[in-house]
Amino acid sequence: MDHYDPAQALEELTEEAVLPHPVRLRDMIVRAKLTPEHALELNRRFQQYLHDFGELQQLVKPILEDLAHTERKA
Repeated sequence: MDHYDPAQALEELTEEAVLPHPVRLRDMIVRAKLTPEHALELNRRFQQYLHDFGELQQLVKPILEDLAHTERKA
């Protein structure tokens, strides 16, 4: 599995609702041939993604902690 393949990340997002890690997304942006304007726009959108990704991690952590301490069904 190539963690730096944007097409694969898009497929995973569509099929499995998996968000690419911000570091991998940043690397995808860096590896792409972009005009300065396009690079600037993607960087702005990436900054918002980074912010939202962090907020989602904070939201899901207590849910996962609760589930980790809950007995599973047989």
